[in-house]
Amino acid sequence: MSILLSRRRFLGLSAVGTSALFLNGCDRLTQNEDVQRVLEKAETLTETAQRTLLPRGALAREYTEADLSPVFKVNGTSAPDGEEYARLMAGNFADWRLVVDGLVRQPLSLSLTDLKRLPSRTQITRHDCVEGWSAIGKWTGVPLGLLLQSAGLLPNARYIVFYCADDLGATLDGTGRYYESLDLVDAFHPQTILAYGMNGVDLPVGHGAPLRLRVERQLGYKHAKYLMRIQVTDSFAAIAGGKGGFWEDLGYEWYAGI
Repeated sequence: MSILLSRRRFLGLSAVGTSALFLNGCDRLTQNEDVQRVLEKAETLTETAQRTLLPRGALAREYTEADLSPVFKVNGTSAPDGEEYARLMAGNFADWRLVVDGLVRQPLSLSLTDLKRLPSRTQITRHDCVEGWSAIGKWTGVPLGLLLQSAGLLPNARYIVFYCADDLGATLDGTGRYYESLDLVDAFHPQTILAYGMNGVDLPVGHGAPLRLRVERQLGYKHAKYLMRIQVTDSFAAIAGGKGGFWEDLGYEWYAGI
Protein backbone atom coordinates (compact mmCIF):
# COMPACT_ATOMS: atom_id res chain seq x y z
CA MET A 1 0.00 0.00 0.00
CA SER A 2 1.35 3.45 -0.87
CA ILE A 3 2.07 6.11 1.72
CA LEU A 4 -0.77 8.19 0.25
CA LEU A 5 -3.32 5.39 0.67
CA SER A 6 -2.04 4.59 4.14
CA ARG A 7 -2.59 8.18 5.19
CA ARG A 8 -6.05 8.18 3.64
CA ARG A 9 -6.96 5.01 5.50
CA PHE A 10 -5.67 6.52 8.76
CA LEU A 11 -7.82 9.60 8.26
CA GLY A 12 -10.86 7.48 7.48
CA LEU A 13 -10.41 5.35 10.58
CA SER A 14 -10.05 8.50 12.67
CA ALA A 15 -13.36 9.86 11.36
CA VAL A 16 -15.14 6.54 11.82
CA GLY A 17 -13.78 6.17 15.32
CA THR A 18 -15.03 9.56 16.42
CA SER A 19 -18.46 9.16 14.81
CA ALA A 20 -18.87 5.71 16.34
CA LEU A 21 -19.49 7.38 19.69
CA PHE A 22 -22.81 8.61 18.36
CA LEU A 23 -23.80 5.36 16.68
CA ASN A 24 -23.33 3.50 19.94
CA GLY A 25 -26.00 5.65 21.54
CA CYS A 26 -23.75 7.68 23.85
CA ASP A 27 -26.26 10.51 24.19
CA ARG A 28 -25.07 11.56 27.62
CA LEU A 29 -21.50 11.79 26.37
CA THR A 30 -22.43 13.95 23.39
CA GLN A 31 -24.28 16.35 25.69
CA ASN A 32 -21.20 16.76 27.90
CA GLU A 33 -19.40 20.03 27.14
CA ASP A 34 -15.94 18.57 27.82
CA VAL A 35 -16.60 15.66 25.42
CA GLN A 36 -17.93 18.07 22.79
CA ARG A 37 -14.71 20.11 22.98
CA VAL A 38 -12.63 16.96 22.51
CA LEU A 39 -14.71 15.90 19.50
CA GLU A 40 -14.48 19.35 17.94
CA LYS A 41 -10.68 19.22 18.29
CA ALA A 42 -10.65 15.75 16.69
CA GLU A 43 -12.67 17.05 13.75
CA THR A 44 -10.30 19.98 13.29
CA LEU A 45 -7.33 17.59 13.45
CA THR A 46 -8.91 15.30 10.81
CA GLU A 47 -9.61 18.20 8.44
CA THR A 48 -6.21 19.80 8.95
CA ALA A 49 -4.39 16.49 8.50
CA GLN A 50 -6.20 15.59 5.29
CA ARG A 51 -5.83 19.03 3.78
CA THR A 52 -2.14 19.10 4.74
CA LEU A 53 -1.13 15.55 3.78
CA LEU A 54 -3.16 15.20 0.60
CA PRO A 55 -2.91 17.54 -2.40
CA ARG A 56 -6.07 19.60 -2.85
CA GLY A 57 -6.99 17.73 -6.03
CA ALA A 58 -5.97 14.26 -4.83
CA LEU A 59 -8.49 11.68 -6.03
CA ALA A 60 -10.22 8.99 -4.05
CA ARG A 61 -9.36 5.55 -5.42
CA GLU A 62 -11.36 4.54 -8.49
CA TYR A 63 -12.13 0.91 -9.35
CA THR A 64 -13.16 -1.15 -12.39
CA GLU A 65 -16.54 -2.61 -13.29
CA ALA A 66 -15.26 -5.99 -12.14
CA ASP A 67 -15.10 -4.53 -8.63
CA LEU A 68 -18.76 -3.42 -8.48
CA SER A 69 -20.54 -4.69 -5.38
CA PRO A 70 -23.29 -7.23 -6.14
CA VAL A 71 -25.43 -5.53 -3.48
CA PHE A 72 -25.28 -1.84 -2.68
CA LYS A 73 -27.21 -1.23 0.52
CA VAL A 74 -29.87 1.48 0.62
CA ASN A 75 -29.27 3.55 3.72
CA GLY A 76 -31.27 6.35 5.27
CA THR A 77 -34.53 7.10 3.47
CA SER A 78 -35.61 4.53 0.87
CA ALA A 79 -38.23 6.89 -0.60
CA PRO A 80 -39.27 10.32 0.70
CA ASP A 81 -42.77 10.65 2.12
CA GLY A 82 -45.06 13.39 0.94
CA GLU A 83 -47.37 14.13 -1.96
CA GLU A 84 -44.92 16.38 -3.79
CA TYR A 85 -42.20 13.76 -4.16
CA ALA A 86 -44.79 11.09 -5.01
CA ARG A 87 -46.12 13.34 -7.78
CA LEU A 88 -42.64 13.97 -9.17
CA MET A 89 -41.77 10.28 -9.07
CA ALA A 90 -45.04 9.32 -10.79
CA GLY A 91 -44.14 11.69 -13.63
CA ASN A 92 -40.65 10.19 -13.95
CA PHE A 93 -39.31 13.48 -12.54
CA ALA A 94 -40.24 15.43 -15.68
CA ASP A 95 -41.50 18.33 -13.51
CA TRP A 96 -38.61 18.21 -11.03
CA ARG A 97 -36.24 21.15 -10.97
CA LEU A 98 -32.93 21.73 -9.21
CA VAL A 99 -32.68 25.29 -7.93
CA VAL A 100 -29.25 26.89 -7.46
CA ASP A 101 -29.43 30.21 -5.64
CA GLY A 102 -28.02 32.28 -2.82
CA LEU A 103 -24.73 34.11 -3.27
CA VAL A 104 -24.62 33.70 -7.05
CA ARG A 105 -24.76 36.11 -9.96
CA GLN A 106 -27.14 33.95 -11.99
CA PRO A 107 -29.63 31.71 -10.14
CA LEU A 108 -30.41 28.47 -11.96
CA SER A 109 -33.44 26.22 -12.29
CA LEU A 110 -32.52 23.03 -14.11
CA SER A 111 -34.55 20.01 -15.19
CA LEU A 112 -33.15 16.50 -15.22
CA THR A 113 -32.94 16.78 -19.01
CA ASP A 114 -30.96 20.01 -18.66
CA LEU A 115 -28.47 18.30 -16.36
CA LYS A 116 -28.05 15.31 -18.66
CA ARG A 117 -27.14 17.63 -21.53
CA LEU A 118 -24.19 19.05 -19.60
CA PRO A 119 -20.69 17.56 -19.58
CA SER A 120 -20.65 14.53 -17.29
CA ARG A 121 -18.23 12.43 -15.29
CA THR A 122 -18.44 8.71 -14.56
CA GLN A 123 -16.52 7.24 -11.64
CA ILE A 124 -16.43 3.89 -9.85
CA THR A 125 -15.76 4.52 -6.18
CA ARG A 126 -16.23 3.03 -2.75
CA HIS A 127 -18.97 4.35 -0.49
CA ASP A 128 -17.89 4.20 3.16
CA CYS A 129 -20.75 4.42 5.65
CA VAL A 130 -20.23 5.59 9.21
CA GLU A 131 -22.20 2.50 10.27
CA GLY A 132 -19.20 0.41 9.27
CA TRP A 133 -20.11 -1.02 5.86
CA SER A 134 -18.87 -0.11 2.39
CA ALA A 135 -19.81 -0.85 -1.22
CA ILE A 136 -18.47 -0.01 -4.67
CA GLY A 137 -20.73 1.64 -7.21
CA LYS A 138 -20.54 3.36 -10.58
CA TRP A 139 -21.83 6.93 -10.63
CA THR A 140 -22.54 9.28 -13.53
CA GLY A 141 -23.39 12.94 -13.14
CA VAL A 142 -22.53 16.59 -13.55
CA PRO A 143 -19.45 17.99 -11.78
CA LEU A 144 -20.76 20.30 -9.06
CA GLY A 145 -18.05 22.83 -9.85
CA LEU A 146 -19.41 23.19 -13.38
CA LEU A 147 -22.84 24.29 -12.09
CA LEU A 148 -21.29 26.65 -9.57
CA GLN A 149 -19.19 28.24 -12.29
CA SER A 150 -22.31 28.64 -14.45
CA ALA A 151 -24.15 30.33 -11.59
CA GLY A 152 -21.16 32.56 -10.78
CA LEU A 153 -20.17 32.68 -7.11
CA LEU A 154 -20.10 36.05 -5.38
CA PRO A 155 -16.88 37.01 -3.53
CA ASN A 156 -18.30 36.26 -0.07
CA ALA A 157 -19.39 32.69 -0.96
CA ARG A 158 -17.94 30.12 1.46
CA TYR A 159 -20.27 27.12 1.69
CA ILE A 160 -22.58 25.10 -0.53
CA VAL A 161 -25.75 23.85 1.19
CA PHE A 162 -27.82 20.97 -0.22
CA TYR A 163 -31.54 20.73 0.58
CA CYS A 164 -33.29 17.39 0.10
CA ALA A 165 -36.79 15.97 -0.24
CA ASP A 166 -36.51 13.36 2.51
CA ASP A 167 -37.79 13.97 6.03
CA LEU A 168 -36.20 11.97 8.84
CA GLY A 169 -38.33 13.35 11.66
CA ALA A 170 -38.44 16.57 13.65
CA THR A 171 -35.09 18.23 14.28
CA LEU A 172 -33.96 21.55 15.67
CA ASP A 173 -35.73 23.53 12.94
CA GLY A 174 -38.95 21.57 13.38
CA THR A 175 -38.99 20.07 9.88
CA GLY A 176 -36.60 17.13 9.82
CA ARG A 177 -35.69 17.83 6.20
CA TYR A 178 -32.31 16.36 5.33
CA TYR A 179 -29.62 18.81 4.37
CA GLU A 180 -25.85 18.86 4.05
CA SER A 181 -23.06 21.28 3.21
CA LEU A 182 -19.53 21.47 1.83
CA ASP A 183 -16.88 24.13 1.69
CA LEU A 184 -15.55 25.33 -1.65
CA VAL A 185 -12.52 23.02 -1.58
CA ASP A 186 -14.68 19.89 -1.66
CA ALA A 187 -17.38 21.48 -3.82
CA PHE A 188 -14.88 22.04 -6.64
CA HIS A 189 -13.08 18.72 -6.25
CA PRO A 190 -13.15 16.85 -9.59
CA GLN A 191 -14.87 13.80 -8.06
CA THR A 192 -17.65 15.84 -6.43
CA ILE A 193 -20.58 15.29 -8.76
CA LEU A 194 -24.36 15.50 -8.82
CA ALA A 195 -25.18 11.95 -9.84
CA TYR A 196 -28.25 11.04 -11.88
CA GLY A 197 -26.98 7.57 -12.87
CA MET A 198 -25.87 4.50 -10.95
CA ASN A 199 -24.32 1.36 -12.43
CA GLY A 200 -25.29 2.35 -15.96
CA VAL A 201 -28.98 3.12 -15.34
CA ASP A 202 -30.98 6.05 -14.01
CA LEU A 203 -30.43 6.59 -10.30
CA PRO A 204 -32.86 4.33 -8.36
CA VAL A 205 -35.25 5.93 -5.90
CA GLY A 206 -33.65 4.13 -2.98
CA HIS A 207 -30.31 5.69 -3.84
CA GLY A 208 -31.60 9.24 -4.18
CA ALA A 209 -33.45 9.76 -7.48
CA PRO A 210 -33.50 11.93 -9.35
CA LEU A 211 -30.24 13.45 -8.13
CA ARG A 212 -27.77 12.92 -5.30
CA LEU A 213 -24.46 14.33 -4.21
CA ARG A 214 -21.31 12.23 -4.50
CA VAL A 215 -18.38 13.68 -2.57
CA GLU A 216 -15.97 10.78 -2.69
CA ARG A 217 -13.44 11.95 -0.11
CA GLN A 218 -16.03 12.06 2.67
CA LEU A 219 -18.15 9.53 4.58
CA GLY A 220 -21.57 8.45 3.35
CA TYR A 221 -23.79 10.79 5.38
CA LYS A 222 -22.33 13.72 3.43
CA HIS A 223 -23.65 12.24 0.14
CA ALA A 224 -27.07 13.90 0.27
CA LYS A 225 -29.89 12.18 -1.65
CA TYR A 226 -33.10 13.51 -3.28
CA LEU A 227 -31.62 16.93 -4.04
CA MET A 228 -34.05 19.80 -4.53
CA ARG A 229 -32.05 22.97 -3.97
CA ILE A 230 -28.44 24.12 -3.72
CA GLN A 231 -27.78 27.33 -1.82
CA VAL A 232 -24.51 29.22 -1.86
CA THR A 233 -23.92 31.03 1.42
CA ASP A 234 -21.29 32.65 3.62
CA SER A 235 -22.47 30.79 6.74
CA PHE A 236 -24.84 28.02 7.79
CA ALA A 237 -25.17 29.32 11.36
CA ALA A 238 -28.80 30.34 10.80
CA ILE A 239 -29.78 27.19 8.86
CA ALA A 240 -31.60 24.54 10.92
CA GLY A 241 -29.38 23.71 13.91
CA GLY A 242 -26.47 25.74 12.59
CA LYS A 243 -23.97 22.87 12.33
CA GLY A 244 -24.11 22.42 8.56
CA GLY A 245 -26.09 19.18 8.19
CA PHE A 246 -28.93 17.02 9.49
CA TRP A 247 -26.68 14.61 11.38
CA GLU A 248 -24.23 17.33 12.32
CA ASP A 249 -27.05 19.14 14.14
CA LEU A 250 -27.47 15.93 16.15
CA GLY A 251 -23.79 15.58 17.02
CA TYR A 252 -21.89 14.19 14.03
CA GLU A 253 -18.76 15.84 12.69
CA TRP A 254 -19.25 18.39 9.91
CA TYR A 255 -15.99 17.40 8.25
CA ALA A 256 -16.12 13.67 7.52
CA GLY A 257 -13.04 13.31 5.34
CA ILE A 258 -11.52 9.91 4.57
